[in-house]
Amino acid sequence: MSKVLLGKTILGIAIIISILAGCSTAKDVKPTAALSKATTAEAVSRKQTVRPTELNGELTTLTAEASNLEVEKGTSLPVWTFNNSVPGPQIRIKKGKTVNITVKNQLTVPISLHIHGYPVPFKMDGVPGITQNAIAPGKSFTYTFKATVPGTYWYHSHQDSVNQVDKGLYGSFIVEDELVKADRDYTLMLDEWMSSSSERGHEAMKNMDMGMSMHGMGHSSTETDANGQHEQAASTQPGHDMSMYDLYTINGQTINSSQPLQVTQGDTVRLRLINAGYLSHSLHLHGHRYRIIATDGNAVSDPKWVKDKLLSIGPGERTDIEFQADNPGTWYLEEHGSSPMISNMKQRIQYTNEQGTNDQPDPLTKLPTVDLTNYGKSQAGQFSLNDVYDVSYTMKLGTRAQQGKQEYTINNKVYPDTEPLAVQTGDKVKVRFVNTSANDDHPMHLHGHTFQVLSKDGIPLKGSPVYKDTLNVKPGEEYIVAFTANNPGDWMFHCHDLHHASAGMVTDLKYNDFLNPFQPDSDLNNTPE
Repeated sequence: MSKVLLGKTILGIAIIISILAGCSTAKDVKPTAALSKATTAEAVSRKQTVRPTELNGELTTLTAEASNLEVEKGTSLPVWTFNNSVPGPQIRIKKGKTVNITVKNQLTVPISLHIHGYPVPFKMDGVPGITQNAIAPGKSFTYTFKATVPGTYWYHSHQDSVNQVDKGLYGSFIVEDELVKADRDYTLMLDEWMSSSSERGHEAMKNMDMGMSMHGMGHSSTETDANGQHEQAASTQPGHDMSMYDLYTINGQTINSSQPLQVTQGDTVRLRLINAGYLSHSLHLHGHRYRIIATDGNAVSDPKWVKDKLLSIGPGERTDIEFQADNPGTWYLEEHGSSPMISNMKQRIQYTNEQGTNDQPDPLTKLPTVDLTNYGKSQAGQFSLNDVYDVSYTMKLGTRAQQGKQEYTINNKVYPDTEPLAVQTGDKVKVRFVNTSANDDHPMHLHGHTFQVLSKDGIPLKGSPVYKDTLNVKPGEEYIVAFTANNPGDWMFHCHDLHHASAGMVTDLKYNDFLNPFQPDSDLNNTPE
């Protein structure tokens, strides 16, 4: 069965400096803003990444190390890798088997590993200072748990994650269900970064202020000093500015350097779409109808077929779709919109040994978006708005300026001063998200649990029940979700635009009947966000 593995990297002049400072294999290399991409890559290391592999999750080793990724011909990016690939290997395991992932750290900074979306036992959640000490340079840590929940997930470092995810420390994690089969199974990762030609990137460099806080900085405008401590370049405008991102990719490649997905007429094709970036993307599958078969790893009951509708995927979210290869030719899966930055957010789908339509990109056509609140056959879910809940909690998601810094708040407080969501094991919990921000999406991610979405803007969901662990809440939107407190621990609940999290938009789900046995080492630099 053919599988396409993912790709991830981040480009920005500030990150180039961070690689020089934190990962250089040459002595006496001094960071300078004048270095070009090629010069920087040469100065850091001559090592180049290899194609990602597929590993059996029953016994897997991931080694974190520095390298360089050729995102397209002539453009080589300094990255941090697992097993010298970006992303790291795709880890697959069959439902019911036991996962053993040993992470070895050959970087100069501490790291960790978090399985995003999977309900691991608390001790295996990979959050430094809360579940474990960060894995120090030269050290290793083994993550072990049973794979009981099939679906599409991904792993990434949760140590200083706003920076380390940017640099490439992540990959995909798939739990296979023997009862669910496809002829072709492809994993596609959506991402975006800043090229060397970005005017805002150069402006950020000119305005560099090494003493600035992380709060309110633009994505990837980051410096790392020789000791691995993160510092931030000054943002070119207040708030969360993403306009410097001018290069979008799928699987770490531009459309001109990517390989088509091969299908054969009659195939059932599964596309696992994972958004590892910090922007939402709306995709159109040309020439075929499709159906949504899973959201955030959770199977959709009785999915319906749709055609010529956009599929919106927010940061941290995963959506699995399925289509029948019944229209020979070469077709596009592409982002729609008017911005020129989306020109590379395309993936060709090519029938083997078949003549047919030679599809053309068409990103400007306005199409409706699939509405998950009214998708599939209407039926009862695990929870309803009329249930009696043991705990109800409202999260007002907002922003504020504080002493010259932009902060991202939950109920007008920033972490660690946010009020935890306190529960007992077995509680039925209802959470209300309200996005009061003027311009920012907030993809809210709950560790260790899956929640059911009950309503949007006061209107109950009408279709198939929607279960997720990451929910993108746009400005002005309000959602109500519910879950059972069935996985004791002290769990993070945060925005997965990790710049928002690092600037305060984090709280905790705390079990009152759980005593955390972990005692962090005060001498280590545990940085969970």
